[in-house]
Amino acid sequence: MTAKEEFLEIYQTHIRREGSAELLDYLVNKSDFFTAPASARFHGSYAGGLCQHSVNVFRCLEDYLSRPRVREVYQLDSYPMESVAIVALLHDLCKIGCYKAGTRNVKNDATGQWEKVPTFFFEDKLPYGHGEKSVYIISGFLRLTREEAMAIRWHMGFSGTEDNRLVGQAFQQFPLAFALATADMEASYFLEGN
Repeated sequence: MTAKEEFLEIYQTHIRREGSAELLDYLVNKSDFFTAPASARFHGSYAGGLCQHSVNVFRCLEDYLSRPRVREVYQLDSYPMESVAIVALLHDLCKIGCYKAGTRNVKNDATGQWEKVPTFFFEDKLPYGHGEKSVYIISGFLRLTREEAMAIRWHMGFSGTEDNRLVGQAFQQFPLAFALATADMEASYFLEGN
């Protein structure tokens, strides 16, 4: 099963909220979500990397939230699978339309010659922040719960440029935010890292 097929299966199985069909139509027919990279030079830096990363985050989040110790400590009785799917699959919609394919010169160590290699360049036409932009895009189609919005907003955790006290407060108040940030890091650094 391709990453796109897996994404569509998870989305259509779990996300039923009003506006979800329109959002899926946007992703499939009016955006580059399924062909965009997840980053220009790090995790998922290939065509389709954004979709694969989103599926990976879903799998990591699903696993993390199923751990009895996690559920006990963070009092996670249960999150609806719809919430888990929404935050994991859609947390990086902010990357839609931001990566342009191009080339850069790299010296070949074996030959000593400079060679053009494919790469992606980041060009954000809607510089609205990272998590904030994803919440903004999603909200144009469907209504998020406060916890879902906070999880998506703060999914970068302490690796963002925000005041660490705010990140910590968000994690304390909204356990799904901490869980999503953990799943995002696991996918980025361990499943997709170079």
